[in-house]
This record gives sequence, C-alpha cells and structure tokens, in this order.
Amino acid sequence: MEPELFHVIVFVGANQTKIAFDTAMALQKKGDKAEYVKVSGTGHNALDFHIAFYLGQLATADPTGFFHILSKDTGFDPLLQHLKARKIFVGRVSDISEISAVKVANVKTTDDKIAAIVSKLQQMKSSKPRTVNTLARTISALFQKQLPENDISALVTLLEKKKLILVTDTKVTYSLPAA
Repeated sequence: MEPELFHVIVFVGANQTKIAFDTAMALQKKGDKAEYVKVSGTGHNALDFHIAFYLGQLATADPTGFFHILSKDTGFDPLLQHLKARKIFVGRVSDISEISAVKVANVKTTDDKIAAIVSKLQQMKSSKPRTVNTLARTISALFQKQLPENDISALVTLLEKKKLILVTDTKVTYSLPAA
C-alpha cells in the first residue's frame, strides 16, 4: 500500500451546519489522517486565526513538513511569506490539483518524473535553483521527500543528458522548453 501523503484538517465555521457529502466521504476514507476542527466564535477572521494557530502548532511539531492551505483567500499570503522566510515549507492553493504532491503522487515512469520536474522548473521562472545541490533539494521537495538520493541523482543526470540543464562544476544553467 502507498504511504499516506497528507493529513487533512477541515476547519468548519461556527455557524456551518453542513458538509458536502463528497467531502465527508473522501475524508472518511482517510481515517485518522483526516479531522474536522469546529471554529469557536464568529468574529471577523475567526476561521483564519484558527488556521494560523494550527499551522503554527503543526510547523513546530514537524519542522520539515510541507503545509498547504486550500483557500482562495489571499489574506493568508503575508503570513505564508513570513513562514517561508523562516524556512517553513508552506503554500496556499485555490484548488487541490495545484498541489505538486497531488500532481506527482501517481507519477511512476522516469519520463513522467522528468516532465513533472520540467513543469516545476518552468513555474519557478527566474528563481530556478542555481546549484546541483539546490536542484536536488527542489526535486526532493517536489516528490515530497519520497525519492531516494540515488534516484534524485539519476534524474539530474537525465536532465543533463536530455540537454534540459547544463552542469558546470556545481552550477546549473537551463535550456527548458517554453512553458
């Protein structure tokens, strides 16, 4: 059986009385890897403050974890920038399909892995990794730290063989196709 990639916490507003059946069913299948938190109080941003509190607790408990807030609310972005500056891996997406781990969870073939890496690098625009070590960490993060180190090295070598990257000493330059 595949390892469970996500622990899901659904925050439910104090006045919210219903959850969509599909959501409840999907969460029920996750067993103890999913939970609901009923927000106490109904003040302005009460839900956001609960999410921020839990995010802080989770980041303290697992400093190397990857955290995703599924929300269209851009009000989280300043908090997320602050956390990223403190080396906490966190992001906000408006749709679950935007989470890299969801995209790559079913990627099995080497060609599909290369395609996922190229897609990620294209999204990074000018902030692409400049060294082999940073590129390796980026690939590891993309695959939620599930790939062994030798697989990551092999992928970097393959990127080089396909002339998608050029490695000079420890520096990396890119020749990626247009996104």
